[in-house]
Amino acid sequence: MFTRVDRSARAYADEELHRFLAQKWDVRRREGEQALLDSFTKHVEAIVAKYDPPGIRRRSDSLLFARGYARLDQTAGPSGQVSPEVLVALFAAEVEYRGPLRLSRTQSRRLAEVYELIGTALAPVLPSHAALAFQRAWSLFRQDGDTDAEDRCGLSLARARRRAQPIRWRRGVGYFSDLVCGYGYRPYRMLLWIVLQVGLSIVIVRWLSTASTVTVVYDCAMNYLNPLSSSDTAGLQGAAQLVFVVQAYAGVLSTSVFFALLVRRWFRL
Repeated sequence: MFTRVDRSARAYADEELHRFLAQKWDVRRREGEQALLDSFTKHVEAIVAKYDPPGIRRRSDSLLFARGYARLDQTAGPSGQVSPEVLVALFAAEVEYRGPLRLSRTQSRRLAEVYELIGTALAPVLPSHAALAFQRAWSLFRQDGDTDAEDRCGLSLARARRRAQPIRWRRGVGYFSDLVCGYGYRPYRMLLWIVLQVGLSIVIVRWLSTASTVTVVYDCAMNYLNPLSSSDTAGLQGAAQLVFVVQAYAGVLSTSVFFALLVRRWFRL
């Protein structure tokens, strides 16, 4: 079975993958990896269809293709080529994941760790293939109840999908979401964003207002959490009061998102 997996992986690489990787990165991202993934699925299904389960010959909680994972190399080959060991490991993991044998909890966790290594290795070159690996790892870690590993793979999955996104503005939105809160998996990053917003508003209001620095700091801090009346905005009048309006809306949005993400993380919603 492992020989069949190895031959299928190398045939997939020689017939389709290398030709795809020979193109420039922008062309690859614009073309997408869906056709490759469809072919990958067909190769895996062909192997699974001929899968001869080892039955009682399977020992303890070891993985069937452990020898393939032991050779796993987490680095890409020269000129952006994928290491053969990584590709063989991906084929083996998919066959083991989809195969007729039910995985024990220990086997599921070991396979999840293998998928995470594969995804990390493929992410710089084949982000959609990496997304598949991270999706499998996320699912298996979730079954195991390891929330930290689940969040780690969920974040890696979101980043891989962003890297594979052909539309530039959508990648920009993804970068912003990652920077602000780690796609929701790193909610405490929002605290830095909140501090920056309050600090920027203090600088702007201090430049526009004649009130004391203590008054400006107090008004900006309070307005961020609870909008002040027009008579309590550090002595600003007219159009200058728009600073507090913008800050109040930003505060409501930022704090709402922060607490929503915090509740999700604490209670695993």
